[in-house]
Amino acid sequence: MRPMSDGTLSIGRFGRLCGLTVEALRHYDELGILRPASVDPETGYRRYTLDQLADARAVARLRAFDVPLGKVAAYLAAETPEGSRRILERHLADVEARTARLQRAAHGLRLIINEREDLVTDTIKDPTLDQATRRRLAVDLFNHVWTLLETTDRTQAQDDEMLHAAHASRYHWGEVGDRPTLARGEWQCSRVYVVLGRAEPALHHARRCLAICEADGIADWDIAAAYEAMARASRLAGDEAGLAKYRALAADALESINDPEDRAIIAADVATLA
Repeated sequence: MRPMSDGTLSIGRFGRLCGLTVEALRHYDELGILRPASVDPETGYRRYTLDQLADARAVARLRAFDVPLGKVAAYLAAETPEGSRRILERHLADVEARTARLQRAAHGLRLIINEREDLVTDTIKDPTLDQATRRRLAVDLFNHVWTLLETTDRTQAQDDEMLHAAHASRYHWGEVGDRPTLARGEWQCSRVYVVLGRAEPALHHARRCLAICEADGIADWDIAAAYEAMARASRLAGDEAGLAKYRALAADALESINDPEDRAIIAADVATLA
């Protein structure tokens, strides 16, 4: 069947070409995700153009990857390739987290099926950690991340370990730390994501670090480090204006750092942004 003389396709023909059912196309029209080119006011028949095939095929492919409809709509509405890529990155992170959760579930079931572990035990485990233990974990994990950051030939497994350790440290600081340690935990998460080349989460954690410092009036080297984190994440994201703004703020903040050693450390970091 060829398109009608007006160049449009029936919903059935369009669906066969893009890999979507008629029901799905109607649903996506109702949701505003994929509108037809025209709708006959008398019959309600939907018509599509060949120019819409690319978007329709993108929708079909994204749905095959279990991308939620809200993210599908955001993907189609994204104004830049970078915006589209960020949406897919967020979905990938969700898929990976779900996959890890299912793998843990499969492992646990396998242990029970093979009678290596009981389904129900009489042992009651108290998961609560005392504050001293949490603080020690936060410190040790923070320092471990630094060791991995300074390792020049990290493996993929070590990259994963570094990322998880940074988040674990920040989690424990959230349980027992004060506001400056929370900011430092966010700063380290941002640095790890920068090193791993992941701009969106690097910016997220840099913003959290800066927000904590600003909300609580945290100054000295913490605010300088927050500006440095924002500049570094902005550079990774390709935001030249953000890089220039926060690099200048970080340089100005160096003057307010009381300890010369702290000032030298932050100054060295800021110098690498030139």
